[in-house]
Amino acid sequence: MKIAPNIPMENTWREVLFDQMQQDYYREIIQYLQGEKQLGKTIYPPDNKLFNAFNSTPFNKIKVVIIGQDPYHRPEQAMGLSFSVPKHIKTPPSLKNIYKEINRSLDIPIPEHGDLSYWAQQGVFLLNAFLTVEAGKPGSHRKIGWEKFTDAVIQTLSDQHQHLVFMLWGNFAIKKKDLIDENQHLILTSAHPSPLARNRFAGNNHFIDANSYLCTHNKQPIDWAIK
Repeated sequence: MKIAPNIPMENTWREVLFDQMQQDYYREIIQYLQGEKQLGKTIYPPDNKLFNAFNSTPFNKIKVVIIGQDPYHRPEQAMGLSFSVPKHIKTPPSLKNIYKEINRSLDIPIPEHGDLSYWAQQGVFLLNAFLTVEAGKPGSHRKIGWEKFTDAVIQTLSDQHQHLVFMLWGNFAIKKKDLIDENQHLILTSAHPSPLARNRFAGNNHFIDANSYLCTHNKQPIDWAIK
């Protein structure tokens, strides 16, 4: 896996994150990933999807931020967008529960696939806190430095934007509240959509609340249907 500090990233993001990508910790992340690949380990997502969230949703187009944790760790699942999988992959349980809430609250039919690219194209930034994972080992890259990078991303979004919607699901994501100016943005919190949360995600009305907030601030609401 050939990853370099100048791996392709959408121009508005590259400008915003230039200083972070010059720091030693970031270079150490890249070196670590290169070393793991040289040892024969498989890393997800593939190179061309590592910064898919950034490339799919330019910095100046963001309206909603959804924060996940790790990429999926099984073959062909991870595509660089939190909670999303390619169209040919079975929809994961957490995403099924997200779809159920959208169906319940907005009466939108449950999609037949789990590719959330349509959301990303509309300004939904689907960020994982840890951008890579070793195949078959969930959480394996949580201590290699990615969280410092993605915390800087969240902080920058809060500082340089106004009236974003941050959806924080589960205790891990909710802790990111400290990085966000709640006087400038809407922060929505709830249980994680994982079935392990015993469906306490259901009924949170986040998708209704997000669109109401966007409309209040003269922004085009998100079409939460999946194309």
